[in-house]
Order: sequence, then structure tokens, then C-alpha cells
Amino acid sequence: MYVGAHVSVAGGVDNAVDRQLDVGGNCGQIFTTSPQVWQSPNIENDEADAFKQQSLDDGVGPWVIHSAYLVNLATPKDGLRQKSIDSMQAEVDAAEQLDIPYVNVHLGAHTGAGVEQGIENAAETLDALDVPDDVTVLIESDAGSGTKLGGEFEHLRDVLEQSEQDLEVCLDTAHTFVAGYDLSTEDGVEETLAEFDEVVGLDKLSFVHLNDSKHPCASNKDEHAHIGEGEIGEEGMRAFINHDAIEDVPLVLETPTEDGKSYAWNIERVHELRD
Repeated sequence: MYVGAHVSVAGGVDNAVDRQLDVGGNCGQIFTTSPQVWQSPNIENDEADAFKQQSLDDGVGPWVIHSAYLVNLATPKDGLRQKSIDSMQAEVDAAEQLDIPYVNVHLGAHTGAGVEQGIENAAETLDALDVPDDVTVLIESDAGSGTKLGGEFEHLRDVLEQSEQDLEVCLDTAHTFVAGYDLSTEDGVEETLAEFDEVVGLDKLSFVHLNDSKHPCASNKDEHAHIGEGEIGEEGMRAFINHDAIEDVPLVLETPTEDGKSYAWNIERVHELRD
């Protein structure tokens, strides 16, 4: 099973590998820079070489880069659109430098332009990227609050269909749950993944953000909980982790560090729930 966590690159991106091993992970996610500012990655070649070699030596991977929070693919504003393109281009180039196969991004918010226009904007923004051949952009499912896109599987499908890029999907369990897809029971997991397959296609599911939720289904409130201890709960998490469609999909945790529990506890919990 591929399971890991989102770890820090403080002190150099190569440090992420040891941090992943420290929490018991064998795949993972990183930010290349602070996600809350417009800042391009500045990765030295020796750092990149060390990251690649240690990942290979220790069998850690695949990795995914999470794009900056400021990126808004769906925006109708030209200035923000260009900043989003520049930021995403820097991320896919960093992924190539690090031999990381995926860059994950939210669709963002249409801010009043409407769902259809927002999806069209997102596809056009993605099409402005020069994505390296060995890098794939993943569109992440969203909690669906306000004018944010990605809370409905149809949003993901429409962007994949409209964009000229070869896009795939990262499904966040907490986001999916609070967007209205019930993952708290075995039947709910089965129905949700069947609907995802019908609308988007399970062949497009390349990564999962495995998070429990502090808030109930259809609340549109994005706050993560420890695995099996939130509103999705143990039954839902067990059913999801053991579903045939998820067997070979890498799982990355973005669970909180609180109540004396951190990534290591949550990763161990995932192993306990896997039959």
C-alpha cells in the first residue's frame, strides 16, 4: 500500500524524504514554496539530485507537488489568471526537475462568473501551460463552498473534457464528503465511487488525499480530522481504504497534529484499517 503524508521541505527539498520516513510513509506530498505567497520554487540542482537519489534508495514515491493556495484557475480576472499560470508553470517545471510525476491543483472559484464560465476559464488557464511530458496535472475535488468549483464530480469531468491537457484527478475524502457524497458507510463508499466512475472514470483517479472530516456530509466545511475519528468515521474509512478501486492508488494524509496525534499515528491507523 502506498500511504504517506504532506511533509515540509524546510532546509532543502531533500529533507522531505527523511521526514516522510520518520512518519512511516512511503509516498508523499510537498509544497515547493510557501503556499500563501506568489513565490517561484528555487531548488538547487544538488538538492534536486539528493531528493531524487534518496527517494530512489529508500523506495519513497510517488510524490505529488501541491500548488499554491493563491492559484485560481477559474478566475475571470486577467491579472489573477496570469499569476496562476506563472505559478503553475513554475510548479510543473519543478516537478520535472525533481522527477515528481504529479502537480495537484484546485479549480478555484468563479467569483460570480458562473459555473459554466468558471470551468471554461479553468480549462483555458490549464491549456496555457507547457506541461513536461513526464508530469501530469491533477485536479483536486473540493468542499464546494461559495463559488468554488470541484465540489461536484461533473465539474471535474467537464474540465478534463474541455482542456487539451492530459489531466487526471486527486480525490480528497474530506472534501468529497462535505460536498455531499456520503463516505461514512460501506454502501455510501460503494455508491460514491460508482458515481465517480460513471461521471469521471476511475481510470482518471491517480491520487487520494485521505482525510477524515470534522464536519458532517454536505456541510461544505473543510476541516480535517484524524483517520476514523471524524464524521466519516471508522466504518467509512475502512470501506474506502479497502475498496478495490483504491487498492493501487497512492494515499496522502493531510490530517491535523492535535490531541497528541500526528502523521505517524494516522499512517499507522491506515495500516490497521487495511484488511
